[in-house]
Amino acid sequence: MGGAAASMVSGLIADNGEVSGIVSKFEQGGLGETVRSWVGTGANAAISPDQVHQALGSDLMQQVAAKTGISMPDLAAKLSQILPELVDKMTPDGVIPRA
Repeated sequence: MGGAAASMVSGLIADNGEVSGIVSKFEQGGLGETVRSWVGTGANAAISPDQVHQALGSDLMQQVAAKTGISMPDLAAKLSQILPELVDKMTPDGVIPRA
């Protein structure tokens, strides 16, 4: 994961209620089992770019795409690769930190 991508995803997480906010967005988007696998101590479930877009919503995706200069399809693809690993690293004991 490059520095720019890491910074972009860290900013996305910080701007949306930290890890608990991102987890909530994915749970509300019908992807609770997937996002809980990232938080838990087992293997991280994969997520598709379309599922990322669905969970985060078009408005948020457009905001991040505009801020970063990345197209929405490229942004969704990057997030589908980065978010599972990043959420996993931010919850090393399988517990969502309190914001």
